[in-house]
Amino acid sequence: MAKSSNKLEWCLTRIGEDMNWWVTEVSDPIHWDVDGLGIIDPRQISYILEQCDSLREYGFDPDIIDDAFSSFRIDSEAKKEQVKLVATNESLLEDDNTHFAMPNVIDEEKGPYADFLDHITRFRVKMINDLIEFDQNLTVDELEDEIRERQNKDYMEGKAVHPFLEVITILEYVPAGYELDDEGPVNRPEEDIDGIPEFVEENEKIVEDETMRWDEDEDEDKDKDKDKDDYEDEE
Repeated sequence: MAKSSNKLEWCLTRIGEDMNWWVTEVSDPIHWDVDGLGIIDPRQISYILEQCDSLREYGFDPDIIDDAFSSFRIDSEAKKEQVKLVATNESLLEDDNTHFAMPNVIDEEKGPYADFLDHITRFRVKMINDLIEFDQNLTVDELEDEIRERQNKDYMEGKAVHPFLEVITILEYVPAGYELDDEGPVNRPEEDIDGIPEFVEENEKIVEDETMRWDEDEDEDKDKDKDKDDYEDEE
């Protein structure tokens, strides 16, 4: 990860086995460490912008995106299946499917990129609480704890967390057992819904009333018809 806010002029990148782009070399190796440094490709940044757009009605400010990421474009193909990217001053918000986006990271807990993650987390929680009917509202801490647990598992397995996955995990987060419905609020799963009507137990006796005597009436009518037929036969 980056150790300074110094902006890069160029970087070399490659596609990893996970089909994400990873940085292999940068123009400022003194201040930047490329170990585990991922970069978001044009297809991925377009998807992030689309997901962020749904947070606008909850207060999301899209301008924070240009502060959180540096914009790059393809310059040339380098050696060993690597691609050289050069920095641009173009806004990612005017994406034309040609921008790569590198997180502006000073450290893991502060800086523009960390602020962006906090920003989308708060508004994702606000959106979920608006669309899902909880007994108790979801909190930012609960979302962060769950995501941190997933990331720690990857770290323990020696996997670097790509920034696209880090961002999209927040933007697509839904609590376990729930799903979002674009058409309106989502209730709890059926098995958790209170107020389900209670059905009569199989062995429970049903109290009879006048509306439940049709079988008895039918038997009486049949007996009367039989007696009438017997009388006519004797005659």
